[in-house]
Amino acid sequence: MTDAKLTPMTPPTTTGPVPGDRPAIRVDGLRKRFGEVDALAGIELTVAPGTVLGLLGPNGAGKTTAVRILTTILRPDEGHAEVLGIDVARRPQAVRESIGLAGQYAAVDENLTGRENLRLVGRLTHLPTAAIGPRADELLERFGLTDAAHRPAKTYSGGMRRRLDLAAALVHRPPVLFLDEPTTGLDPASRSDLWHVIEELVADGTTVLLTTQYLEEADRLADHIAVIDHGRVIAEGSPSHLKSRLGGTIIDITLPDPASAARASAQLASALVVDARVDGSALELTVDDGARALVEVLRTLDAADLSPTGITVREPSLDDVFLSLTGHRAADGDTTASADTTQRGAA
Repeated sequence: MTDAKLTPMTPPTTTGPVPGDRPAIRVDGLRKRFGEVDALAGIELTVAPGTVLGLLGPNGAGKTTAVRILTTILRPDEGHAEVLGIDVARRPQAVRESIGLAGQYAAVDENLTGRENLRLVGRLTHLPTAAIGPRADELLERFGLTDAAHRPAKTYSGGMRRRLDLAAALVHRPPVLFLDEPTTGLDPASRSDLWHVIEELVADGTTVLLTTQYLEEADRLADHIAVIDHGRVIAEGSPSHLKSRLGGTIIDITLPDPASAARASAQLASALVVDARVDGSALELTVDDGARALVEVLRTLDAADLSPTGITVREPSLDDVFLSLTGHRAADGDTTASADTTQRGAA
Protein backbone atom coordinates (compact mmCIF):
# COMPACT_ATOMS: atom_id res chain seq x y z
CA MET A 1 0.00 0.00 0.00
CA THR A 2 1.24 3.47 -0.84
CA ASP A 3 0.92 5.93 2.02
CA ALA A 4 -1.31 8.88 1.17
CA LYS A 5 0.12 12.35 0.87
CA LEU A 6 -0.65 14.61 3.80
CA THR A 7 -3.05 17.41 2.94
CA PRO A 8 -3.38 20.94 4.37
CA MET A 9 -5.51 21.52 7.43
CA THR A 10 -6.86 24.52 9.27
CA PRO A 11 -4.09 25.35 11.78
CA PRO A 12 -4.89 24.06 15.27
CA THR A 13 -5.69 26.51 18.01
CA THR A 14 -3.18 26.38 20.87
CA THR A 15 -3.12 28.18 24.16
CA GLY A 16 -0.46 30.45 22.68
CA PRO A 17 2.99 31.36 23.98
CA VAL A 18 3.79 31.36 27.63
CA PRO A 19 3.29 34.84 29.09
CA GLY A 20 6.33 36.97 29.68
CA ASP A 21 9.81 35.53 29.38
CA ARG A 22 9.09 32.21 31.09
CA PRO A 23 10.41 29.23 29.11
CA ALA A 24 7.93 26.68 27.82
CA ILE A 25 10.27 23.93 29.08
CA ARG A 26 12.96 24.31 31.73
CA VAL A 27 15.30 21.61 33.04
CA ASP A 28 17.80 22.21 35.86
CA GLY A 29 20.32 19.60 36.99
CA LEU A 30 18.23 16.61 35.95
CA ARG A 31 19.64 13.24 36.99
CA LYS A 32 18.37 9.70 36.50
CA ARG A 33 20.18 6.48 37.31
CA PHE A 34 19.32 2.90 36.35
CA GLY A 35 21.46 0.53 38.40
CA GLU A 36 25.06 1.41 37.66
CA VAL A 37 24.22 3.53 34.62
CA ASP A 38 23.80 7.31 34.76
CA ALA A 39 21.14 7.80 32.08
CA LEU A 40 21.10 11.54 32.87
CA ALA A 41 23.99 13.21 34.64
CA GLY A 42 22.70 16.69 35.46
CA ILE A 43 21.43 18.13 32.18
CA GLU A 44 20.25 21.71 31.77
CA LEU A 45 17.78 22.67 29.03
CA THR A 46 15.62 25.69 28.20
CA VAL A 47 13.06 25.84 25.40
CA ALA A 48 11.50 29.16 24.41
CA PRO A 49 7.76 29.23 23.57
CA GLY A 50 6.90 28.56 19.95
CA THR A 51 10.31 27.10 19.06
CA VAL A 52 11.82 23.67 18.38
CA LEU A 53 14.58 22.24 20.54
CA GLY A 54 16.36 19.35 18.90
CA LEU A 55 17.99 16.79 21.20
CA LEU A 56 20.73 15.06 19.25
CA GLY A 57 22.50 11.94 20.39
CA PRO A 58 23.05 8.24 19.70
CA ASN A 59 21.06 5.43 21.24
CA GLY A 60 21.77 5.46 24.96
CA ALA A 61 22.70 9.14 25.13
CA GLY A 62 19.81 9.99 27.49
CA LYS A 63 17.33 11.58 25.06
CA THR A 64 14.42 9.25 25.73
CA THR A 65 14.99 9.33 29.49
CA ALA A 66 14.79 13.12 29.43
CA VAL A 67 11.54 13.01 27.43
CA ARG A 68 10.00 10.46 29.78
CA ILE A 69 10.77 12.60 32.80
CA LEU A 70 9.35 15.72 31.14
CA THR A 71 6.20 13.83 30.16
CA THR A 72 5.81 12.42 33.72
CA ILE A 73 6.40 8.77 32.75
CA LEU A 74 9.53 8.67 34.93
CA ARG A 75 10.47 10.59 38.07
CA PRO A 76 13.92 12.16 38.27
CA ASP A 77 16.37 11.17 40.99
CA GLU A 78 17.60 14.75 41.28
CA GLY A 79 16.98 18.11 39.69
CA HIS A 80 13.96 20.13 38.66
CA ALA A 81 11.87 20.24 35.48
CA GLU A 82 8.93 22.41 34.44
CA VAL A 83 6.60 22.46 31.45
CA LEU A 84 4.66 25.70 31.01
CA GLY A 85 5.76 26.61 34.51
CA ILE A 86 4.29 23.40 35.96
CA ASP A 87 6.54 21.17 38.07
CA VAL A 88 6.55 17.74 36.39
CA ALA A 89 7.16 15.88 39.66
CA ARG A 90 4.68 17.78 41.85
CA ARG A 91 1.82 18.26 39.37
CA PRO A 92 2.07 15.47 36.80
CA GLN A 93 -1.61 15.47 35.87
CA ALA A 94 -1.56 19.18 35.05
CA VAL A 95 1.48 18.57 32.83
CA ARG A 96 -0.23 15.71 31.00
CA GLU A 97 -3.22 17.93 30.23
CA SER A 98 -0.95 20.46 28.51
CA ILE A 99 1.29 18.24 26.39
CA GLY A 100 1.23 15.81 23.50
CA LEU A 101 3.63 12.89 23.10
CA ALA A 102 4.53 10.79 20.08
CA GLY A 103 7.15 8.22 21.01
CA GLN A 104 9.54 6.05 19.06
CA TYR A 105 6.92 3.37 18.56
CA ALA A 106 3.34 4.08 17.53
CA ALA A 107 1.25 3.91 20.73
CA VAL A 108 -2.06 3.05 19.14
CA ASP A 109 -4.56 0.30 19.95
CA GLU A 110 -4.16 -2.15 17.08
CA ASN A 111 -7.64 -3.59 17.56
CA LEU A 112 -9.39 -0.22 17.20
CA THR A 113 -9.90 1.54 13.90
CA GLY A 114 -8.08 4.76 13.12
CA ARG A 115 -11.17 6.82 13.90
CA GLU A 116 -11.83 4.88 17.12
CA ASN A 117 -8.27 5.52 18.29
CA LEU A 118 -8.65 9.26 17.85
CA ARG A 119 -12.11 9.36 19.41
CA LEU A 120 -10.78 7.43 22.41
CA VAL A 121 -7.99 9.97 22.89
CA GLY A 122 -10.57 12.75 22.63
CA ARG A 123 -12.55 11.25 25.48
CA LEU A 124 -9.46 10.63 27.60
CA THR A 125 -8.34 14.25 27.15
CA HIS A 126 -11.83 15.53 28.04
CA LEU A 127 -12.69 17.20 24.76
CA PRO A 128 -16.34 18.28 24.57
CA THR A 129 -18.35 15.33 23.24
CA ALA A 130 -19.63 17.30 20.27
CA ALA A 131 -16.07 18.23 19.25
CA ILE A 132 -14.56 14.74 19.34
CA GLY A 133 -15.95 13.42 16.05
CA PRO A 134 -15.14 16.50 13.94
CA ARG A 135 -11.65 16.71 15.43
CA ALA A 136 -10.98 13.03 14.67
CA ASP A 137 -12.19 13.45 11.08
CA GLU A 138 -10.10 16.61 10.65
CA LEU A 139 -6.93 14.80 11.76
CA LEU A 140 -7.66 11.70 9.67
CA GLU A 141 -7.94 13.91 6.60
CA ARG A 142 -4.86 15.92 7.49
CA PHE A 143 -2.73 12.79 7.85
CA GLY A 144 -4.05 11.02 4.77
CA LEU A 145 -5.90 8.35 6.74
CA THR A 146 -9.53 9.01 5.78
CA ASP A 147 -9.75 6.00 3.45
CA ALA A 148 -8.39 3.76 6.23
CA ALA A 149 -10.42 5.33 9.04
CA HIS A 150 -12.69 2.30 9.48
CA ARG A 151 -9.91 -0.29 9.34
CA PRO A 152 -8.22 -1.72 12.47
CA ALA A 153 -4.85 -0.10 13.12
CA LYS A 154 -3.19 -3.52 12.98
CA THR A 155 -3.78 -3.48 9.20
CA TYR A 156 -1.90 -0.18 8.80
CA SER A 157 1.60 0.09 7.35
CA GLY A 158 4.40 1.38 9.55
CA GLY A 159 4.15 4.86 8.08
CA MET A 160 0.39 4.95 8.61
CA ARG A 161 0.78 3.93 12.25
CA ARG A 162 3.34 6.70 12.81
CA ARG A 163 0.94 9.24 11.31
CA LEU A 164 -1.93 7.96 13.42
CA ASP A 165 0.25 8.19 16.53
CA LEU A 166 1.12 11.82 15.80
CA ALA A 167 -2.53 12.60 15.06
CA ALA A 168 -3.47 11.13 18.45
CA ALA A 169 -0.91 13.38 20.15
CA LEU A 170 -2.59 16.40 18.56
CA VAL A 171 -6.25 15.61 19.33
CA HIS A 172 -6.48 18.02 22.27
CA ARG A 173 -4.34 20.72 20.57
CA PRO A 174 -1.49 20.70 23.12
CA PRO A 175 0.65 23.84 23.37
CA VAL A 176 3.76 21.70 24.00
CA LEU A 177 4.55 18.63 21.91
CA PHE A 178 7.23 16.00 22.64
CA LEU A 179 8.38 14.00 19.62
CA ASP A 180 10.75 11.16 20.47
CA GLU A 181 12.38 10.10 17.19
CA PRO A 182 9.02 10.47 15.39
CA THR A 183 10.26 9.61 11.89
CA THR A 184 12.29 6.50 12.74
CA GLY A 185 11.60 3.83 10.13
CA LEU A 186 9.72 6.08 7.74
CA ASP A 187 10.54 6.36 4.05
CA PRO A 188 11.91 9.72 2.86
CA ALA A 189 8.56 10.91 1.48
CA SER A 190 6.68 10.15 4.72
CA ARG A 191 9.44 11.77 6.74
CA SER A 192 9.23 14.93 4.65
CA ASP A 193 5.45 15.00 5.09
CA LEU A 194 5.79 14.86 8.88
CA TRP A 195 8.37 17.63 8.77
CA HIS A 196 5.78 19.84 7.07
CA VAL A 197 3.28 19.03 9.81
CA ILE A 198 5.77 19.96 12.54
CA GLU A 199 6.63 23.22 10.78
CA GLU A 200 2.93 24.14 10.55
CA LEU A 201 2.42 23.43 14.25
CA VAL A 202 5.37 25.58 15.27
CA ALA A 203 4.25 28.40 12.96
CA ASP A 204 0.96 28.38 14.88
CA GLY A 205 2.71 28.70 18.26
CA THR A 206 3.30 25.11 19.39
CA THR A 207 6.52 24.43 21.30
CA VAL A 208 8.28 21.22 20.24
CA LEU A 209 10.99 19.16 21.88
CA LEU A 210 12.29 16.78 19.23
CA THR A 211 14.72 13.93 19.76
CA THR A 212 16.32 12.51 16.65
CA GLN A 213 19.31 10.68 15.23
CA TYR A 214 18.69 12.18 11.80
CA LEU A 215 21.04 15.11 11.48
CA GLU A 216 19.19 16.56 8.50
CA GLU A 217 15.98 16.47 10.54
CA ALA A 218 17.48 18.59 13.31
CA ASP A 219 19.03 20.93 10.75
CA ARG A 220 15.66 21.39 9.03
CA LEU A 221 13.41 21.78 12.07
CA ALA A 222 15.32 22.92 15.15
CA ASP A 223 15.79 26.53 16.22
CA HIS A 224 18.20 25.37 18.92
CA ILE A 225 20.09 22.10 19.33
CA ALA A 226 21.47 20.36 22.40
CA VAL A 227 23.92 17.53 21.74
CA ILE A 228 23.69 14.82 24.41
CA ASP A 229 26.18 12.02 24.97
CA HIS A 230 26.38 9.70 28.00
CA GLY A 231 23.68 11.64 29.82
CA ARG A 232 25.35 15.05 29.49
CA VAL A 233 24.82 18.06 27.26
CA ILE A 234 28.17 18.40 25.50
CA ALA A 235 27.29 21.28 23.16
CA GLU A 236 24.37 23.50 22.26
CA GLY A 237 23.45 26.33 19.94
CA SER A 238 21.68 27.00 16.67
CA PRO A 239 22.44 24.62 13.78
CA SER A 240 24.45 27.31 12.01
CA HIS A 241 26.40 28.13 15.17
CA LEU A 242 27.33 24.50 15.78
CA LYS A 243 28.41 23.99 12.17
CA SER A 244 30.48 27.18 12.23
CA ARG A 245 32.62 25.70 15.02
CA LEU A 246 34.17 23.24 12.56
CA GLY A 247 35.60 25.72 10.10
CA GLY A 248 34.43 26.84 6.69
CA THR A 249 34.76 23.83 4.40
CA ILE A 250 35.02 20.03 4.39
CA ILE A 251 37.11 18.30 1.70
CA ASP A 252 36.39 14.58 1.33
CA ILE A 253 39.09 12.59 -0.46
CA THR A 254 38.92 8.93 -1.46
CA LEU A 255 42.23 7.13 -2.02
CA PRO A 256 42.86 3.73 -3.61
CA ASP A 257 43.64 2.05 -0.28
CA PRO A 258 44.02 2.77 3.48
CA ALA A 259 47.80 3.03 3.25
CA SER A 260 47.49 5.79 0.65
CA ALA A 261 44.93 7.60 2.81
CA ALA A 262 47.26 7.50 5.82
CA ARG A 263 50.19 8.79 3.72
CA ALA A 264 48.01 11.55 2.26
CA SER A 265 46.94 12.64 5.75
CA ALA A 266 50.56 12.99 6.80
CA GLN A 267 51.46 14.91 3.63
CA LEU A 268 48.53 17.31 3.97
CA ALA A 269 49.29 18.61 7.46
CA SER A 270 49.39 22.38 7.03
CA ALA A 271 48.16 25.64 8.49
CA LEU A 272 45.15 25.49 6.18
CA VAL A 273 43.98 22.12 7.52
CA VAL A 274 42.18 22.44 10.86
CA ASP A 275 41.51 18.73 11.26
CA ALA A 276 42.09 15.50 9.34
CA ARG A 277 40.29 12.19 9.82
CA VAL A 278 41.14 8.90 8.14
CA ASP A 279 38.53 6.17 7.80
CA GLY A 280 39.87 3.30 5.74
CA SER A 281 40.66 4.68 2.30
CA ALA A 282 38.67 7.88 2.96
CA LEU A 283 40.22 11.11 4.20
CA GLU A 284 38.15 14.02 5.55
CA LEU A 285 39.81 17.42 5.87
CA THR A 286 38.37 20.41 7.70
CA VAL A 287 39.86 23.61 6.31
CA ASP A 288 39.63 27.35 6.93
CA ASP A 289 39.93 28.62 3.35
CA GLY A 290 38.13 26.26 1.00
CA ALA A 291 39.36 27.50 -2.39
CA ARG A 292 43.00 28.04 -1.40
CA ALA A 293 43.10 24.81 0.60
CA LEU A 294 41.74 22.77 -2.30
CA VAL A 295 44.47 24.07 -4.61
CA GLU A 296 47.11 23.21 -2.01
CA VAL A 297 45.62 19.75 -1.46
CA LEU A 298 45.75 18.93 -5.17
CA ARG A 299 49.33 20.18 -5.50
CA THR A 300 50.49 18.26 -2.42
CA LEU A 301 48.88 15.01 -3.54
CA ASP A 302 50.39 15.35 -7.01
CA ALA A 303 53.86 16.04 -5.58
CA ALA A 304 53.55 12.96 -3.37
CA ASP A 305 52.47 10.84 -6.36
CA LEU A 306 49.09 10.15 -4.71
CA SER A 307 46.13 9.85 -7.06
CA PRO A 308 42.72 10.19 -5.37
CA THR A 309 39.77 8.32 -6.84
CA GLY A 310 37.38 11.04 -5.73
CA ILE A 311 37.31 14.53 -4.19
CA THR A 312 34.26 16.46 -3.00
CA VAL A 313 34.01 19.87 -1.35
CA ARG A 314 31.08 20.70 0.93
CA GLU A 315 29.98 22.81 3.88
CA PRO A 316 30.04 21.24 7.38
CA SER A 317 26.98 19.27 8.42
CA LEU A 318 25.57 18.50 11.85
CA ASP A 319 26.91 14.98 11.37
CA ASP A 320 30.39 16.51 11.19
CA VAL A 321 29.64 18.42 14.39
CA PHE A 322 28.53 15.28 16.18
CA LEU A 323 31.56 13.30 14.99
CA SER A 324 33.88 16.08 16.14
CA LEU A 325 32.26 16.27 19.57
CA THR A 326 31.81 12.57 20.33
CA GLY A 327 34.23 10.68 18.13
CA HIS A 328 31.39 8.78 16.45
CA ARG A 329 28.47 9.55 14.20
CA ALA A 330 24.96 9.76 15.62
CA ALA A 331 23.75 6.83 13.54
CA ASP A 332 26.53 4.59 14.90
CA GLY A 333 24.83 4.38 18.30
CA ASP A 334 26.49 3.70 21.63
CA THR A 335 28.68 0.66 22.16
CA THR A 336 27.97 0.35 25.86
CA ALA A 337 24.95 -1.08 27.63
CA SER A 338 22.32 1.61 27.71
CA ALA A 339 19.63 2.28 30.26
CA ASP A 340 18.06 4.68 27.79
CA THR A 341 17.67 1.87 25.27
CA THR A 342 16.46 -0.74 27.72
CA GLN A 343 13.80 1.63 29.00
CA ARG A 344 12.19 1.94 25.55
CA GLY A 345 8.68 0.68 25.41
CA ALA A 346 8.20 1.07 29.15
CA ALA A 347 5.45 3.57 28.48
